Amino acid sequence: MSDIYLIRHTTPAVGKGICYGQTDLDVTESFMDEATVIRRHLPADFASVYSSPLQRCARLAAHLFPEHHIQLDSRLMEIHCGEWEMRGWDDLPKEVIDPWMKDFVQVRIPGGESYLDLHQRVTKSFLTIYNERTPDDNAATAIVAHGGVIRSILSHITGTPLINSFKVFSLYYGCVVRVYGKPEDLRYEILSNLPPPEKEQHKPKSFY
Repeated sequence: MSDIYLIRHTTPAVGKGICYGQTDLDVTESFMDEATVIRRHLPADFASVYSSPLQRCARLAAHLFPEHHIQLDSRLMEIHCGEWEMRGWDDLPKEVIDPWMKDFVQVRIPGGESYLDLHQRVTKSFLTIYNERTPDDNAATAIVAHGGVIRSILSHITGTPLINSFKVFSLYYGCVVRVYGKPEDLRYEILSNLPPPEKEQHKPKSFY
């Protein structure tokens, strides 16, 4: 069976310390340079390409695979941050953020999702994509998505508890991960994962 390449979007145009999930952010001016690095780690032949519909992913998918029809799947979007979208992490009241920080797997963001909600919809999408591949086709499949989405997929295929996924899977903007193997023994290989000049912030500074 063909391999599946998981590709995280390039650096989004948003200030550090801002909570964002399904906000449709644009990308920064480093887009072309980051996309060039990504392309170096991709095979020549792809049978199908799937992407989150958010522009930071869809734009990358269209750039990397101009000859392909990009299949947009809303289940591949990042976690829905609800009332926290585009607010500063450090501006969120302690009584609001604390319950989620203590159990972000199960506790939903107000008006949004929990990590488990994200994981369940992403896993359904991944299994659909995996099972739709042509058995005798060696051309690869690409999934262009977000950090939380890729961590969910890797957690699923490795049996990693979601609570541990951020520590186990450190994935930077523009990373490329190859998923390969038999259905009962899927494995992964990180092909590219360059740390950004400035560390990402996805929780209040007080929790670092």
